[in-house]
Amino acid sequence: MTDHPLDIAIIGAGPAGLAAALRLHQRGFRPRIYETVPELKPLGVGIDVKVYGTKELEELGLLEEFRAISVDAKDSIFYNKYGQEIYAELCGVHMGYLHEQRFVHRGRLQMLLYRTVLERLGEDAVVLGVRCTGYTNHADSVTLDLADLDGTASQVTVDLAVAADGIKSALRQQMHPDHAEPVYSGITMWRGTTLMEPFGSGGTILHIGAPQTSSMIVYPIANDWEGTGKVLVNWVVEATRDESVEDWNQRGGVEEILPHYEQCDVVHLDVREMLRGAREVYLFPLIRHEPLETWTDGRVLLIGDAAHAMYPRGGNGACQAIVDGGVLAEELAAAEDVPAALRAFEERRLKAVNGIVMAHRGEGYEVIRRIVEDRTGGERFTDIEQVLPLAEADAIFSRYHALVGQPRPGHEAGDTTGFRTEHAGR
Repeated sequence: MTDHPLDIAIIGAGPAGLAAALRLHQRGFRPRIYETVPELKPLGVGIDVKVYGTKELEELGLLEEFRAISVDAKDSIFYNKYGQEIYAELCGVHMGYLHEQRFVHRGRLQMLLYRTVLERLGEDAVVLGVRCTGYTNHADSVTLDLADLDGTASQVTVDLAVAADGIKSALRQQMHPDHAEPVYSGITMWRGTTLMEPFGSGGTILHIGAPQTSSMIVYPIANDWEGTGKVLVNWVVEATRDESVEDWNQRGGVEEILPHYEQCDVVHLDVREMLRGAREVYLFPLIRHEPLETWTDGRVLLIGDAAHAMYPRGGNGACQAIVDGGVLAEELAAAEDVPAALRAFEERRLKAVNGIVMAHRGEGYEVIRRIVEDRTGGERFTDIEQVLPLAEADAIFSRYHALVGQPRPGHEAGDTTGFRTEHAGR
């Protein structure tokens, strides 16, 4: 493979920036990543990597390594606030997709990508402890303003700058200074992990509760965690709260959310015991970032959360960020110049991904739990088919999966053949 002479800087060593570097390297480019923190650590909680995300990792040659640090998603089950089953579907290859859906600890995935960047691009491909504060476009290049941890200023001039610097992107702020300030939705996420015995199929994701009051997602992200024989389970609870700080690393507790699940009896697990047994709890307010009309300014391109921050629902934020890198590499390799490549990238990605951003303002397929709560008046049901017919639920799920780029096998033409498990408590 011949190296491409284009000089590319990537700002941010999160999954978006690291995956972009690997994709660009596959096409003969040798980008350099600039990351603010002095040391990358495996922080965060769980990510639900959809089938198209696994496809990206396979194309990067990382499928086996990814499998080793993640859990195969087998089935997805939806319950009302009492723990009565509403709907269920199979996941990934179990549904008939060509690729797996997998659950993983975000930090583990990031560290896999980081190690691979160092192996393939060299130890000097990632510069740690350097923050990008702004940029200046020129006719055929862009100059980045950098600051070391001690405040020492420097500059670097490149052919292309890719801003993968997340929800608080300095480059997005400069590109869109008049963009409306982000607005708190009124909903906060409690995100935590609990070490516990396996539940369900061992690859089950549970969706529990009434969104009108509180909503919970639970799934395993690591088997035999640190040799304990137990699984590390990721859980996320949404509820209303006075909140304003957009910070992934705010610490919290479960006292505020436990009362929402006092009447919840799910056949698979004791929800309250899981919450009380949390190893760590983080608070993250759902902040509305309005879709941007452009992700480019001269030779600067926004990708990932810097471009299309979305509510962290359904696993599509991280997956769409990883897709960005592949599309960028493809367009850069095919285009005559950088501006043409960036125009082609936006044409392929901007409208479609902004559509996903707006869809997540609603609830995606999670809306079925709201529908059931409304139609039952918040009471228990005796026959779910009389409340939410299977054909109606199937249609909702088919539309959502198609929206995010993974049409359900056998459902594209309106096939309503579905899967609803037979568990106690329906």
